[in-house]
Amino acid sequence: MLITSSSNERVKHARRVREGRERDLIFVEGERLVAEGVASALKLHACFTAAEPSAAQQELLQRLTCPVFQLSDSVLESLSDTTSTQGIIVIAERPWPTLDRMFEGQAPLILGLDRIQDPGNLGTLVRTAEAAGVSGLFAFAGCADAFAPKTLRSSMGSAFRLPILPDVSGLGTIETCRSRGLKTVVATGDANLSHYDYDWRQPTLLILGNEGRGVSAEIMSACDHRVRIPLHAPVESLNVAAAGAAVLFEAVRQRR
Repeated sequence: MLITSSSNERVKHARRVREGRERDLIFVEGERLVAEGVASALKLHACFTAAEPSAAQQELLQRLTCPVFQLSDSVLESLSDTTSTQGIIVIAERPWPTLDRMFEGQAPLILGLDRIQDPGNLGTLVRTAEAAGVSGLFAFAGCADAFAPKTLRSSMGSAFRLPILPDVSGLGTIETCRSRGLKTVVATGDANLSHYDYDWRQPTLLILGNEGRGVSAEIMSACDHRVRIPLHAPVESLNVAAAGAAVLFEAVRQRR
């Protein structure tokens, strides 16, 4: 059956998911992201495709276990979150990891994010965290949504695999990590200790802050250590995603 009206109830529900109004569901668009979702065992609820899906999309559709609905070009374009529709959209359940899963491993390296606003930065940090072997990511209250469509595109599927707990208390996260034997470290430009000189082999929560304002004063004062990335003058700071990559991969180097 071809859906030709953007007022169709299934389409309207998918639009609510796209806009973040369905807390437990996520909007996954594009062949690559959908394939990543399938490979990551996401629980799929519905799929929307073009009336004439491409050969690659038809092959992907055969791997899905959810109902598939064909949309007219105009309806698909109205539903898409991108300028040019990618031809396939899936509605799936949002992964909700247990707290214990966030701390798996002998010496967990955890990432905490304080009010990161840009979806591109957040998605890049999620991707970088997975690449660096981070055990889990806590997104403090005020962060962008790690599962919003733009963020998912930026993380390129890493959000499906990396344990992420959103909208948590920063101070509460610090206390939880401390109770499990982790040191807490803030990356900030005014620290005396270089990130090269911290011992990243020990269990650690690394906290990165807002693009413009950095880590909040209350979070800063609650942490055990502060580290900075040495920079050549006159450069004073790095984009938060670049800073996160620099610090996380120093941790990777030390842990080899």
